[in-house]
Amino acid sequence: MDFRLTEELQMLKDMAYKFGQAEIVPVAHEADEKEAYTPEVRMKAADSGLLGAWIPEEYGGAGVGFLGHAIVTEELSKACIGIGMNLYGACFGAQNIFSYGTEEQKKKYLPPICTGEYVFAGAYTEPNAGTDVAGYKTRAIKDGKDWVINGTKMFITNGTCSTHMVVQAITETDVKKHASFSQILVPCDTKGVTRTKLHGKLGLRASDTAEIALEDVRVPLENLIGTPGKGFYQLMHFFDITRIMIAAQALGLSEACLAASVKYAKDRNVFGAPLGSYQITMQKLTEMAIKIEALRGFVYKAAWLLDNGTPDYTLAAMGKYLGGQTAVFCANAGVEIHGGYGYMDEYDVQKWYRDAKILELYEGTKEAEIMTIGKLLQK
Repeated sequence: MDFRLTEELQMLKDMAYKFGQAEIVPVAHEADEKEAYTPEVRMKAADSGLLGAWIPEEYGGAGVGFLGHAIVTEELSKACIGIGMNLYGACFGAQNIFSYGTEEQKKKYLPPICTGEYVFAGAYTEPNAGTDVAGYKTRAIKDGKDWVINGTKMFITNGTCSTHMVVQAITETDVKKHASFSQILVPCDTKGVTRTKLHGKLGLRASDTAEIALEDVRVPLENLIGTPGKGFYQLMHFFDITRIMIAAQALGLSEACLAASVKYAKDRNVFGAPLGSYQITMQKLTEMAIKIEALRGFVYKAAWLLDNGTPDYTLAAMGKYLGGQTAVFCANAGVEIHGGYGYMDEYDVQKWYRDAKILELYEGTKEAEIMTIGKLLQK
């Protein structure tokens, strides 16, 4: 068993880290303060081959697999998980096209993601149904050669900056609830699509989030992704992949908190000695480091298994659960180690503290992960 990264993956890791420090860190504070999306950073990432890095080379990607994608997500998240989300999340929903789409759909939609021309969104969550996926109400009805879609989506990443979105909608009637959903590709400039940017988020402010209304939106029947009535199961597979990437976000943020806290503890003198020389500070740093290493094991192993055709979705859910907890713990410890300075916006730990909480909420709350893991363990 070899835990070392391959030379290719180590080079990818180094490149993603350098990109994050050079291109993201300088604009992260302003983007957070102004809730500003950063398309210029996305295009630079495309030039570096970091967009849709998991997409195979035949469809325009770097072909580094999901382990490579997790490593890129980790390194970009060290710089800013909001801007990192703009890059990692540019292919949101496109995993469904890769897994279930036709060859024509793959060739048409995947390459422009990698070049930065297309930005995808997964239009899943609704105002009254988040974790309760089976509670979605958006409907798509066949009318001649078109789907006619009506409904409202909420908290959609890339909501106002996306060019395309994958919409989860009820298409089948007189069937069990889980067999009623399908996934349909909708260009965002289609008539009847109204997108409203959401402001005032606690954290992740550089990432675009929106409410999307669909009123008599017409798209061709061939925009169906996968099999009619299988949308629920396709979405569950999507979450099984993206939970690994959320855990990777948590890993990157937690590592940033630890690095900043170690530096501050070495530089800051308290009662005539470095802050890091006190046992209570050592304890916090040690617990941060232990949790980070445990989380790294979950992320890398879950992604590696996925690439090797033996996915462990229980492990992915565990990683997502631990990821949120680790990020919140490390961000909180980082603020405490920095003391009063940690409460001021001149230090990044206060931003990471605000950013961390979302990692316990989206792509399945920590309570939902407990339910998922508990059920799987008892099968």
